[in-house]
Amino acid sequence: MNKAVLYMSMSVDGFIAGPHDGPGNGLGDGGHRLHEWFLKDADSDHKEVVGHLDGVNREIMDEVMSTGAVVVGRRTFEVAGGWDGDHHDGVPIFVLSRHQPDEAFRWPGVTYVNDVADAVHRAKDAAGDKDVLVHGAVTGQKALAAGVLDELQLHLVPVLLGQGRRLFDDMPPDHVELELLRAQDGPGVQHLRYRVRSEA
Repeated sequence: MNKAVLYMSMSVDGFIAGPHDGPGNGLGDGGHRLHEWFLKDADSDHKEVVGHLDGVNREIMDEVMSTGAVVVGRRTFEVAGGWDGDHHDGVPIFVLSRHQPDEAFRWPGVTYVNDVADAVHRAKDAAGDKDVLVHGAVTGQKALAAGVLDELQLHLVPVLLGQGRRLFDDMPPDHVELELLRAQDGPGVQHLRYRVRSEA
């Protein structure tokens, strides 16, 4: 059975972007440091990141790029320019949004959905036997709260950003148990994969 997996690079103090993140500055001030483990340089295109990697980091990125669909929040999607309608290999993209998109953000492989559980279920169906890549802090939190997020893959970068956008800010006081499935060290990063434990 395929899984919905939140993939996120994060500083040791829990930030996924520096301050002032937005269009043209997607990772915020200084946030590019969080992606140095897989990008050749700050201007690299995410579709071209795998070729220069080797070892553990290559294995992890191969895994990320083998996912069969993407679920992403509208803000993350728009800050990324919608990846021009193609995150990787033409897989379907499901954007969590309460409003219809501007014409600039309409592509054949992109579907707008207003409910996170519906988005994840549709993405899993579209992905076949492959996992679903979940993008964005708010979308990850909503999927977690709705019980449709199966795993978290955190790429922990040895830096303290001090300020910016945190992955787990403003979450409800629910107790969420995680089970560590894998911990691997790569150059400039530690890859941690957790399963979200059900309350059963």
